[in-house]
Amino acid sequence: MRTTACRFPESLLMFSRLSVPQSDPPRSPRETLPTMYDLPSEEPQEPGLPDEFHDLQPRLLSSTLRLPTYASDNRFIGTNLNLYYDSRHPLWYKRPDWFLVPGVSRLYDGVDMRLSYVVWQEGVSPFVAVELLSPGTEDEDLGTAERLGDRPPTKWYVYEQILRIPYYVLFDRYTDSFRVFGLQNGRYQELNLSEQRLWISELQVGIGVWQGTFEGVTRKWLRWYDAASNWLPTDAERFDEQEQSLNQAIERAESAEEKAQALAERLRSMGINPDEIV
Repeated sequence: MRTTACRFPESLLMFSRLSVPQSDPPRSPRETLPTMYDLPSEEPQEPGLPDEFHDLQPRLLSSTLRLPTYASDNRFIGTNLNLYYDSRHPLWYKRPDWFLVPGVSRLYDGVDMRLSYVVWQEGVSPFVAVELLSPGTEDEDLGTAERLGDRPPTKWYVYEQILRIPYYVLFDRYTDSFRVFGLQNGRYQELNLSEQRLWISELQVGIGVWQGTFEGVTRKWLRWYDAASNWLPTDAERFDEQEQSLNQAIERAESAEEKAQALAERLRSMGINPDEIV
């Protein structure tokens, strides 16, 4: 019976040093490699632990994302979730602040919420990764950090060379700097942005910098926009818009009724019965 993930189980430490026995025909990764149930789902000692902005910004990205070509149950959004990327080193992972994987089930095997995202089990890498720059992780996020000894590769290297994530988005809340790197000829190239926006044609949605208030905080945020360059609303904003439209419709109806009553009274004062007018 599977259990929830624990921190660095001894069986996995041993697995990371041993080769996987082969069979003919070969068994599936589900049978031979660790799944999300086997791998650690958190590491409290990891640098760059989330602050309030790292909580709010991913929530805004998740709540405004609308993909015309992918149903809501045919995509996965990860927020500060372990992303395991190398089956030869099953304990190695990165933890993007936000990432999107279109074309996979919203739930693991269609039934369970994910503890982590294990690439060798899912078979699909993220299409967009977003990192919110922090002083403690900035060098690794920007690709300026060097790999040390036998330690895991840097985040930049993993995203570019191993996972080959097509779009790597960086946002610095201290300077409101918004940068996007696209995978071109196997290397990340910084993309030219127009008005701090980027249209992602493959997904038919754009991402950009929006000035506004979210959860009571007014500042610049990353959020998604549609083909008409309109910022996509959160569920709360859509509810407010619907409520406002309903109130306006009621006001118009009440105004029309008042005008009709006034006209009827005017006709009666002139000796005309409004009920007899066809």
